[in-house]
Amino acid sequence: MLITMKNATKWRHFTSVVSIILLLGSLVAISVKGLNWGLDFTGGIVTEVQTNSALTSHEIDQRLDAQFDQDVSVIATGEPGRWVLRYAIPEQGEAPDVAGALHSLDANVQVLNTSIVGPQVGQELAEQGGLALLVAVLCILGYLSYRFEWRLASGSVFALAHDVIFVLGFFALTQMEFNLTVLAAVLAILGYSLNDSIIIADRIRELLISKPNKAIEDINNEAIAATISRTMITSGTTLLTVGSLWLLGGGALEGFAIAMFIGILTGTWSSISVGTALPELFKLDSSHYKLEPVSQEP
Repeated sequence: MLITMKNATKWRHFTSVVSIILLLGSLVAISVKGLNWGLDFTGGIVTEVQTNSALTSHEIDQRLDAQFDQDVSVIATGEPGRWVLRYAIPEQGEAPDVAGALHSLDANVQVLNTSIVGPQVGQELAEQGGLALLVAVLCILGYLSYRFEWRLASGSVFALAHDVIFVLGFFALTQMEFNLTVLAAVLAILGYSLNDSIIIADRIRELLISKPNKAIEDINNEAIAATISRTMITSGTTLLTVGSLWLLGGGALEGFAIAMFIGILTGTWSSISVGTALPELFKLDSSHYKLEPVSQEP
């Protein structure tokens, strides 16, 4: 059933202004505070230990944070009492005594292995991650330029930039660790936001062709009304899944889940508001977009 949305133009413009303000705030946070790069990018030490299965990650985390005077990531493995510890290389350049630090919690703690990820490896991961992000954006831009007229594609492009920058701004503002799992979430957000934007843009294109005399404001409102139920259901079910990862996935998936949760919210918001307001600002109408005839083979 088609959801009626009367006079949605005003709230679309209002939310677009809010999006621009948040976008500028995110850019300021990124430029002023920067990202708190994780050990994947800066280098560090990874230690695997075996402890009493009764110990919890919170107990280990509190003890090591106090002993090492830094934030130590404690990740559970598949076996009870087996943990992977990730922490930065101390200034003196020597690996700290993990067994000694945990001795008060478990006298029989065993250090199974320790490996060092050097800054050079971290720099290579940062370059490869940035290259992956660049290639993904270029492929998306190429697809949009082929699929839609540039005025219609501009809304989707700006919505993508809005979503990614907002997530990066959140991590810069909160100084949460930005690691490879968060980068994977950013790449996933690109695809998710693009999917929503294309569905709405496709509907706008169809309405422009079928109703060429209708004002673009009414076209956008009708397109949103036709897709809003699908958008809300898809976003809602995805948020439930990501929320479960956030609550139950532990520290290893926390950054990924938070980034995805924010990206889904902003992706839904921007696809509806920014994605339709920008083509409207560029005075898109039916004369700018014509559906090319499909050649039929004999």
